Amino acid sequence: MTTPSPHALWTPPARVRGALALVTGRGERAAVYERFGRRLSADGYTVAVFETDAEDASSWLTAQSDAPRVLVGADAGASGVLRTLAQGADVDAAIVAGVLVDAESALPAAEERTACPLHLGVLAAETTVDDPRATEPLPAPADLAAIAVPVLAVHGGADPVSSLAAASAALRAVPDLELIETVDGLHDALNDQSHRSVAASVVLWLERLRTGDVRSPVVRALEAVGAPIA
Repeated sequence: MTTPSPHALWTPPARVRGALALVTGRGERAAVYERFGRRLSADGYTVAVFETDAEDASSWLTAQSDAPRVLVGADAGASGVLRTLAQGADVDAAIVAGVLVDAESALPAAEERTACPLHLGVLAAETTVDDPRATEPLPAPADLAAIAVPVLAVHGGADPVSSLAAASAALRAVPDLELIETVDGLHDALNDQSHRSVAASVVLWLERLRTGDVRSPVVRALEAVGAPIA
């Protein structure tokens, strides 16, 4: 069987520390994730972006030799990633961003997706309403409970498309879930104004994943020792 080819690919300049296969959201082109891909590849992770479905991303990922192998999905792409995980995809972990709780919701306006001026310009050039993919609903709680790998969820605290409270409630069934909020963030959690902090949080999570125990910290804050300097 032929391994699907990604629509965009960013590779590290030196040693590869893992591979990510990202499934785009509704109407998105791969170039929407160029900033994310370049940043993660600079930290040693190969990033491939697929405009198709999670099966293509999963097939490409399982053919990669560099672990951890992580499926990533945004918006409706997150639903496909979670379904693929529930069906037993041979990957090591997943990241979902802006999980779409209501599959029937309309394609959001750019201003509902991000407050980042640069990303607003990218959306104007790289999105379309003509997306042949059907928007699938989130898997049922029993299916989410069958997911056997760690999942990192990133969600905007002020997401007007899919509220943080609704997303948190829907994802509660995932056994090994870490949920982080972008404070006052909108729907495009990977590409909003906090994109630098989000990318840093993703890298920290990936580095923990590489140790074999994603719950074990690699760095941690300690209390300040001694009196403050006047």
